[in-house]
Amino acid sequence: MSSPSTNRWNRVLLKLSGEAFAGGKPFGIDGGAIGKIADDIVDARNNLQVEVAVVVGGGNIWRGITGAEGGLDRAQADYMGMLATVMNALALQDVLEQKGIPTRVQSAIAMPQVAEEYIRRRAIRHMDKGRVVIFAAGTGNPFFTTDTTAALRAVEIEAEVLLKGTHGGVDGIYTADPRTNPDATKIDALSYLDVLNRDLRVMDSTAITHCMENKMPIVVFDLMGDGNLHDLLQGEAIGTMVS
Repeated sequence: MSSPSTNRWNRVLLKLSGEAFAGGKPFGIDGGAIGKIADDIVDARNNLQVEVAVVVGGGNIWRGITGAEGGLDRAQADYMGMLATVMNALALQDVLEQKGIPTRVQSAIAMPQVAEEYIRRRAIRHMDKGRVVIFAAGTGNPFFTTDTTAALRAVEIEAEVLLKGTHGGVDGIYTADPRTNPDATKIDALSYLDVLNRDLRVMDSTAITHCMENKMPIVVFDLMGDGNLHDLLQGEAIGTMVS
């Protein structure tokens, strides 16, 4: 078993998009996709002794902006999206606990029958005890993305890095979309201002700005690549670093 001292970081915040839970399908929750994500988290916790917290999106079930474009009130549509993230969080919790990993889901919207209320000091205490903490319901406020939630929670729990896991085979930040532009080239490292000034849309500008103000590094990497999370935590040059 690896020693924590060999790791690049010992407490991380992992941001998962809702689309990653769909496993390549247009919508819904794919058990195989969640199992792959859970296995990586199990490896990080059990084999590397890394403390892991997770922020989940809900785009595989509902996107507030899409609902607003369809005529719904934007705030109401965003609250619906927050509920979608709770569904994903509960699914991830179930799979992790089937694999023997103690977890806690903390929701920014009170729903005591299924999740704890988000309390910063309690979340840190859970991580100190080796539990994986899954943050759901965004910030609890409309008009804020789960990217912003990830930036906020990473700073609050004193994580050493925010790991933004992508899906679909894109393994970092590129000069253009590599799926449509064959001339796109991967960028290994960027400053926060580079991301903002070049409008690279890796995360929303509020999230990038919050990380910049609090000196929280971000790594964008392909979550679904075999061994990527393990290798990244062990110090290999995986993905793109924003700092």
